[in-house]
Amino acid sequence: MSYVAPLKDMLFNIEHLARIDQVSQMPGFEDAGLETAQAVLEECAKLNQEVLAPLNWEGDKNPSAFANGEVKTTPGFKDAFKQYGEGGWQGLQHPTDFGGQGLPKTIGAACGEMLNSANMSFALCPLLTDGAIEALLTAGSDELKNIYLEKLISGEWTGTMNLTEPQAGSDLALVRTRAEPLPDGTFKVFGTKIYITYGEHDMAENIVHLVLARVQGAPEGVKGISLFVVPKFMVKPDGSLGDRNDVHCVSIEHKMGIKASPTAVLQYGDNGGAIGYLVGEENRGLEYMFIMMNAARYAVGVQGIAIAERAYQKAVQYAKDRVQSRPVDGSMNTSAPIIHHPDVKRMLMTMRASTEGCRALATVAAAAYDAAHHHPDAEVRKQNALFYEFMVPLVKGYSTEMSLEVTSLGVQVHGGMGFIEETGAAQYYRDAKILTIYEGTTAIQANDLVGRKTARDGGQTAKALAGQVEQTENELLSNANADAQAVGRRLKAARLAFLDVVNFVAGNAKAQPNDVYAGSVPYLMLTGNLMAGWQMGRALLVALSQSSQGQDKAFMDAKVTTARFYADHLLSRAPGVRDSIVEGAKCVTELSLEAF
Repeated sequence: MSYVAPLKDMLFNIEHLARIDQVSQMPGFEDAGLETAQAVLEECAKLNQEVLAPLNWEGDKNPSAFANGEVKTTPGFKDAFKQYGEGGWQGLQHPTDFGGQGLPKTIGAACGEMLNSANMSFALCPLLTDGAIEALLTAGSDELKNIYLEKLISGEWTGTMNLTEPQAGSDLALVRTRAEPLPDGTFKVFGTKIYITYGEHDMAENIVHLVLARVQGAPEGVKGISLFVVPKFMVKPDGSLGDRNDVHCVSIEHKMGIKASPTAVLQYGDNGGAIGYLVGEENRGLEYMFIMMNAARYAVGVQGIAIAERAYQKAVQYAKDRVQSRPVDGSMNTSAPIIHHPDVKRMLMTMRASTEGCRALATVAAAAYDAAHHHPDAEVRKQNALFYEFMVPLVKGYSTEMSLEVTSLGVQVHGGMGFIEETGAAQYYRDAKILTIYEGTTAIQANDLVGRKTARDGGQTAKALAGQVEQTENELLSNANADAQAVGRRLKAARLAFLDVVNFVAGNAKAQPNDVYAGSVPYLMLTGNLMAGWQMGRALLVALSQSSQGQDKAFMDAKVTTARFYADHLLSRAPGVRDSIVEGAKCVTELSLEAF
């Protein structure tokens, strides 16, 4: 089946959970209210449904190909990327000063989900370009901004992140790419970078590589890393393209999923040195690159939501069409569509509730990002920045792990046909796997949540969030509706389990680090589960209010049902996870290596 953007759910979140009415009161966002959000999302849906979604299956069958130093992308990708750029979609969230539309992340995140649902392999090119734009906006000189930003924002050029090397995966202290200073202030860059998404392709006339490297004489470790702009083609003073720079693709990877997205091995300096331009100050490259990584981590979380939505839509359609066996309740005397069977309903509702919970979480996080950057009150900016920073490892880690469960269920709903590539269900499962790995594995996100976001302040930010959850919990428990009360009880049990783990993490991170970090991923999953459940509880309260006013009763009733399912089937996991962390950590840390 073709992809249909879930506009109604997206706009519900934007209006009621993210409070777009408040976002649109912030300086710079005055024209970005609900009416604008709806118009932008509807237009975005057309492009993704009509142009990009039909190319998704083609990209899996006919992926990007490498020959003679060049990469040819899937047929149709180049034209689609031209439409994407000309429509202004690359510049959606970027400043108007450089040709962007300056819209809030609250709107942009929904557009990003649609793009990734329609065609994740295609979407990776704009995703990395967004990161390059953010890094240049934050740390680039005026000269670099003037040369590169307008072309990147227009989609005429694309951007990459160059971190990883054969000997340096997540441990960037081991980066060995070197940069030799030249008299004119530029540098010659030498080295090999691997896993470079869209490091070479034929969709744009220039590629702007942001490269981590060491200047001669720099300190060892992460303190000696600098960031450089290294363009594929040199840029002349008038903005036109000049000679080819000394950076070349030597191969692309053969992957389990996202096959249409070329993942390149890039060689710098084989013919005398690639010319690079320092971004910001020497030896602060990792700091600047984290700007790109933070933007990318949120975006990868949205990818998880996106692929889960696509898998859910396909599974629902198959379940409505596939006739197999009579219903167990005897309601039909002949074989029925499998959507009548209780376990199929359970799987489909797990897929739906998981996806909607993570979508709500990501939307609220996006609104916090907007407030952290645009709210006129400094204290409000600070509090929203803390909220957003706490949410990033959850959006990235929890949503992507969720996508593996959902896409696996999508295959399961299809039964044996799901294991057959021609049905397309397996592609979503294969594509989803990379999401828990790139831009920092789930364990890296969990370590961040433990070390920087929980232990560093003694759990104060986490406990403050629990206080906000408790407010929603009390509203649910005091509501006359039985579903609201049931969700409130589940939310309370999950919150108390969360607080127990926060106290365990904050109290033992230094004294018993192995015990704490052995439970870091379960802690991330518990926290993501609670925070998504909190948003589902908020959504239920809104839906009850809206339904009583006669506003789209069928949709609002479905929101209540989905929130109740989330609480009973997903939020109910929290107390058990708490036990596995607080009481079960030593089972991991006390294992001898011989046990393996």
